[in-house]
Formats: sequence, structure tokens, C-alpha cells
Amino acid sequence: MYRLDEKLGRIRAGNYRQGDFIIADAKDGDMGPSLQATGPHRAKDGTTSRFRTRSEFLDNIQAIVEQDVVDIMLTSVSNLEALNKRNVFEGSRVKPAIRANDTTDIWVFRGATYARQPSRPFRTADVSVAKAAGADLGLYSITFNNDLDRDYESLLDFAAFRKEARANDFDYFLEVFNPNASNDLAAEDIPGFVNDALMRSIAGLGESERPEFLKIPYNGPKALEELASYDPSVIVGILGGGAGTTRDCLELISQIERYGARLALFGRKINLADDPLTIVKMMRAVADGALTSEQAVREYHGKLSDAGITPTRPLEDDLQITEAVLKEAA
Repeated sequence: MYRLDEKLGRIRAGNYRQGDFIIADAKDGDMGPSLQATGPHRAKDGTTSRFRTRSEFLDNIQAIVEQDVVDIMLTSVSNLEALNKRNVFEGSRVKPAIRANDTTDIWVFRGATYARQPSRPFRTADVSVAKAAGADLGLYSITFNNDLDRDYESLLDFAAFRKEARANDFDYFLEVFNPNASNDLAAEDIPGFVNDALMRSIAGLGESERPEFLKIPYNGPKALEELASYDPSVIVGILGGGAGTTRDCLELISQIERYGARLALFGRKINLADDPLTIVKMMRAVADGALTSEQAVREYHGKLSDAGITPTRPLEDDLQITEAVLKEAA
């Protein structure tokens, strides 16, 4: 049994403890930003000259899986197949998962403007192919924009996906982003709009159709507490967002765990870290309550110094909370 399954079982049974907080690594960026999503190839002195190659990116994924700290590794189907050729998940307690759809709002190619237009549904991955590749869990994403035609189209595609998933005995978790191109939603209305849209989209689903858990942006303590307390049978997770400072990353874990989230899925916050393996260890320490976010930043910088790695930001800058939503409850 994967560690994820054990944790989900305890959470659903009402036996959650801090050590059950789930950490997922999102290495599925090739489905959105494409080759730039591998991140910069970074020398120890901090200099960069190019993006990582696919092979180097796969090396990084393999290292994190073998570290055995994260609970989920999310990739594209193509990269999962490549990792399987390396036997990366053989005997591993880390659960492989794939991105099951790639809506237009994540098509953030260099020079492209797709992400500024209302999201439209699209699916590259075939569930049966993903299942054959060894994944029985996928991320399905919807972005609601208060646009009746676009949101209606997105929900129709979601229904078609659920039918395909059931036919292939394939589980999914549901991600709902904040609106990417809504012209008539006030900023203060977005948290409630997202919560309502998300829960309405699953209210008519039987247990066999429901997502394993949810993934949403962190829209502050009030919105998260509202969602997490509404239905204890629904497990709420938070997406990591932008790179930010190291304190932003670790403070996010501390806050969302406190306000009811039971999972965090990080992409750029791991991939762009000065030392991805060490930042994952610090995430686990904060999630488990072994370190505060401030203590973890200081320990992280100590580890960088020991390894001879020049940090992107000096310690005092990296200790700052810069994201507005985090400052609200810091």
C-alpha cells in the first residue's frame, strides 16, 4: 500500500494527526509551460545559462521519489513511462499520478496569450493509456470564470472524464483554480465564488464518482476554514502557487494545516528551490510540527551553506513573508 492510501484512510476515519499531512510534488509542467517547466539548470554558485533537459528533469524526479519524503509524484503520462523504464516507482511508497487534462489557461508558452483568455477544457491524456503506464490516479482541473458558455463547456467535459475514469477504474483529484479571465468578479468575491463553484460541481456526484481530494488556491484562512469545515468527508488540499521566498513556501504549509487543509501540492516551490531535496525535508518538518516556518528557513540556509550552494536570496530576505494572503494570518 502506498503511504498516501494509509494517510487518506486515517483522515477519512477522523483520525488525522500532523504526520498525516500529505505532500505532493507537481512535476507535470510539460503539460503547460512545456520545456521551460523543467526549470533552470543551476550551478552551485547560483548561475544559470539554460533550461534543464528532459533527462536532467527526470533525474530530479527520480531523486525526489527515492528520497521517500513526498507522498505523491505528479507527472505527465510520457514522463511516467520514462520513469518506469528506470524502475523509479518499483517498490516505492510514493504514489505516481498523472495530469489527466490540460486546460487552455495553463498553456503559458513564451510569447503566448492563451492564459489571458477564459479557460477552455482540453485533454491530451488518455485514461486507459495512463492506467497501462501504471497510474490509477490523475489530476483533473477546472477553471471557472463566471462565463456561462465556458463554464458549462468545462462541466460537460468533466462529466465525460468521470465516465471514462469509472470505465477504467481510475481515481482522480479535482483542482479548481481562481478565475483566470473574469471581467465581472470583484477580488473580494473570488474566494466565495471558487468555494461555491467547486462544491456545486461535485454535489450531484455519488461516492463512486467523487474526487479523492480537492486542490484549490489558498484564498486566506476564512475561505479555507469554510471549505474544510463544510463537509468533513471532503479532503481539501492547497496548491503551492508561485516560487516566492522560502519563508512563503514553508509558512504556507504551516497556515493551511492550521486552517483545515490536509494536503499541499507544490510545483515551482520545489522545482525552483536552490536545493529541492532539502526544501522537501523542510516542508515535511514544518508539516509535522517539528519546526516553525522561520526555524525551517534558517535550517535550510544552514544546509545550503554546508553544501557550498549559493542561495538565490540572502537569509534575511528569504525569511520575509511576501505573499499578501500569507501576511493576513502570519
